[in-house]
Amino acid sequence: MSLLPIADRWFERKRIDDDITLLWEPHVVPLMRCNIWHVRGRDRDLMIDTGMGFMSLREAARDLLEKKVTAVATHTHADHVGGHHEFDHTLVHELEADDLRHPGDMNALLAPVLGAEQMHRYSDLGLPLAGDLITALPYANYDPRDFAVREAVVTEIVHEGDRVDLGDRSFEVLHLPGHSPGSIGLWEAGTGTLFSGDVLYDGPLLDDIPGAHIPTYVRTMKRLRELPVTVVHAGHEPSFGRERLVEIVDDYLKLHD
Repeated sequence: MSLLPIADRWFERKRIDDDITLLWEPHVVPLMRCNIWHVRGRDRDLMIDTGMGFMSLREAARDLLEKKVTAVATHTHADHVGGHHEFDHTLVHELEADDLRHPGDMNALLAPVLGAEQMHRYSDLGLPLAGDLITALPYANYDPRDFAVREAVVTEIVHEGDRVDLGDRSFEVLHLPGHSPGSIGLWEAGTGTLFSGDVLYDGPLLDDIPGAHIPTYVRTMKRLRELPVTVVHAGHEPSFGRERLVEIVDDYLKLHD
């Protein structure tokens, strides 16, 4: 690990529109490089997923966080909740609330921890791993063996059909299990905008990991196919529209339905 370079900065960002900014960790390999979505509202902001937690997301996004902010967990895999401990207000589905409070041992940064079999499985899915899951160190003398997802407070537990109100816009909570039991999406019907987490993105979908369930995933995919989506802002990979959503869903259903 000592041969890895030190990153000039840990987060990159891209402004999507006046209200939405995408942040990501470029020195995390694609498998664990989640999309972090800042959504600006009149009364509160959302930070939808928070990355791995190597460096302070609040500090990197301090110019964006002008008011109360809620850290949303679309689900509680390590790459999506590493920064949740920095936020006083969090949101998570009932089925994964305890995982946010007590993440346990999530040290999966080192190739020896992953093991050869798991690395081959990811490679077969089109997510090759040549070694460790980071390509640079966040700062000098950082030891990846010390990595751990920190415990976070849980202040807002949600279920199917709940509303997340920002004052000038409102999202409906969709319970979208399959990738994990408590996976959620945030759906804004008026604009056709869906924040989908990892249940739907434009890449290899992981449905044979602990907590995943293919028959449930199939039901979720059929539901998403009927949603009048304009744009999907997903947990990984670039955003896409309804036409691509239908293609992804149909390809998945051909394999499993």
